[in-house]
Amino acid sequence: MDPFVVHTGVVVPLDRPNVDTDAIIPKQYLKSIKRTGFGPTLFDDWRYNEPGEPGMDHSKRQLNSAFVLNLPRYNHASILLGRENFGCGSSREHAVWALTDYGIRSVIAPSFADIFFNNSFKNGLLPIALDSAVIEQLFRETEAQQGYQLTVDLPNQQVVTPSGQTFDFKVDEFRKYCLVNGLDDIGLTLRHADEIRAYEARRQQQAPWLF
Repeated sequence: MDPFVVHTGVVVPLDRPNVDTDAIIPKQYLKSIKRTGFGPTLFDDWRYNEPGEPGMDHSKRQLNSAFVLNLPRYNHASILLGRENFGCGSSREHAVWALTDYGIRSVIAPSFADIFFNNSFKNGLLPIALDSAVIEQLFRETEAQQGYQLTVDLPNQQVVTPSGQTFDFKVDEFRKYCLVNGLDDIGLTLRHADEIRAYEARRQQQAPWLF
């Protein structure tokens, strides 16, 4: 998992409340358990004019020119600005995988669905909850200025605008530690690899019939 320390990126505004996980990544793409390859199908039903299926060459599909992710001004956006209850719906981790595979490093919204919020931290995506009035301001500024960028400073827990205005956000200290150090659940476990190997060696001597 890539560490998240300080990130500056173009903001893409998704002005829809209650964006659910089926909208983020439709059900037909959930057969794969790999964490990569979902970027082209992020927001699939909104992004393309015709239905998609696994195995298609998505580069040849007709784009919905009105959908915000397809607007040239938001090319290479890496911060997504959303509305309340972002990530509601099912518990699929694929929703987070699709966002990160597309290149989104952080989602900023007034509120998040709990399961999506928890899945984000486990997969290197930083969800930031800010007051609704702040979100309104960020929507206005993003839409008014092409190439609008925000800086997300995780160690200092701040979102910084181009004018230097800062907004503090809350994050659990353990989750912050994991993101800053690029540690998912597997990475956390592997920090104790020597102790695990030592335990297995002792166990094999004590109970060889188990091996």
